[in-house]
Amino acid sequence: MNKIRRAALAALLLASTGFALPAPPSLAAGRAECVSQPSKILARAVPYCVLLPPSYDVEKTRRYPILYLLHGLGDNDQFLIHSGGMNLIEDLWEQHSLGELLIVTPAAGASFYINSRDGKRRYEDFFLQEFIPAVEKRYRTRPGRGSRGIAGISMGGYGALHIAFRHPQLFAAASAHSAALVEQWPKTSALNSQQARQLRVLGDAFGAPFDPAFWKQNDPVSIAGTANLAGLKIYFDCGSEDDYGFDVGAAALDKLLTSRRIPHEFHLYPGGHDWTYFAEHLPALLEFEFHAFGSTAGRGSPH
Repeated sequence: MNKIRRAALAALLLASTGFALPAPPSLAAGRAECVSQPSKILARAVPYCVLLPPSYDVEKTRRYPILYLLHGLGDNDQFLIHSGGMNLIEDLWEQHSLGELLIVTPAAGASFYINSRDGKRRYEDFFLQEFIPAVEKRYRTRPGRGSRGIAGISMGGYGALHIAFRHPQLFAAASAHSAALVEQWPKTSALNSQQARQLRVLGDAFGAPFDPAFWKQNDPVSIAGTANLAGLKIYFDCGSEDDYGFDVGAAALDKLLTSRRIPHEFHLYPGGHDWTYFAEHLPALLEFEFHAFGSTAGRGSPH
């Protein structure tokens, strides 16, 4: 393991214990730009960061594939910067094991990237109708589904799968680490301790009190039961000791996709629900997404 990889993993491990390293002042292999997007739908500005690849400021006419990488609950648009994930991506670029692409991380609060049960926070509408068009107008991206991917971690994994399964015509690939997937909700009175933790994670996006029918309506596993996912490349993984039991939901999604003969890649790895786990498997997720872009990704692709 080289020095950069060790530094990146150290930063991620420190972040998982609550001690995040500050972002470096500049990156030799890329840079981050953090701005905001005004939204009429949400009636506020939404912060987001874009990680620009090494050649972006040099090759002024080159266009790039784009990955929307969604953060987990309790995090924000700068999660790659303060976690050390940015260092890890820089390492991949310097080793030429990841092709050049734009990585966009919007802030989403506790929205789960959906339109909330009470109708007051229409995040999914904002993301599709305002955010994607604005970002792809502002930055030099390759047009069309074949050069656009979506991925996420935990709550963001739920959001990525939810959005991609509902709108598969928009994305070449969808992927997730430890997505907030629950196979089946029992009656609230019958919740065990793990299920009670899961329910707390959901915030109020799904109604207060929690509305199981609204959950099922938005649940990626339920959506995958009938959605036309032809052409969408799918990757997801989860720790076998996931703190919230999301491994059971991930296994349920794997079983459903398999029964429908929908191609996908699923892994159940040792580990829990923390940055240690995410750091170990983030390179595989990024490389999966980039490979999904195929020949449209252009120069800088892995060899």
